[in-house]
Amino acid sequence: MLMTTNEPVGAGDLAKGEAATLYRLMTWLSPAFPVGGFSYSSGIEWAVEAGDITDTTTLADWLDAMLGDGSGFCDATFLVHAYRATESGETAALNEIAELASAFVPSRERQLETTSQGRAFIDISRAAWDADGLDATVAACSAPLVYPVAVGVVAAMHAVPLAPALHAFLHALVSNWISAASRLIPLGQTDSQRVLVKLEAAVAATANRALNATLDDLGSATFRADLASLRHETQYTRLFRS
Repeated sequence: MLMTTNEPVGAGDLAKGEAATLYRLMTWLSPAFPVGGFSYSSGIEWAVEAGDITDTTTLADWLDAMLGDGSGFCDATFLVHAYRATESGETAALNEIAELASAFVPSRERQLETTSQGRAFIDISRAAWDADGLDATVAACSAPLVYPVAVGVVAAMHAVPLAPALHAFLHALVSNWISAASRLIPLGQTDSQRVLVKLEAAVAATANRALNATLDDLGSATFRADLASLRHETQYTRLFRS
């Protein structure tokens, strides 16, 4: 039974719209939201096997590069442009963004990771968090919606503000990377949180950069991380799918 109150809303309390936004972001980008993020390591498993990642320092350095110079920035930029195209009803532009985002993935396993998570995010949103026009928007895209594009589309359809959605997405992305590494190195819970603290500024910087980026600014230079994802496909023993 829900508790209710007739007390007036104070100046420091959340307004109704803010509360709904926070509730949805916390749900959609929670580890409990069933998109299967726990199954993927984004190549980190191979990096641990190869000795590139051995402790909190090397993990933080690796993830900082992935955020600022690799898939983190690219995914953030795709989310921003997918959100804006959806918000303005530009389905042709959204289709082009979806195609580019799908083609931008450097390895087969990363393709599996981002397309399966994107598909799951859309399917669960339809089933539990549907919005008017979502089906038509998705149907207008000829390419599968990769994960950041799917999040951008759904956030825009629910009128969740872009900046909080982007920051929440990047926080969830980094948290999933750290969760994978904590099982592989392994790391304790406190050390995992220390890595998350170290990446706070990098997450904010990546989000702010993506908010001002054009599609022409897309690009990455994390060659070792790309190789890790490629070589993970043939790794002899594996816990993760990518």
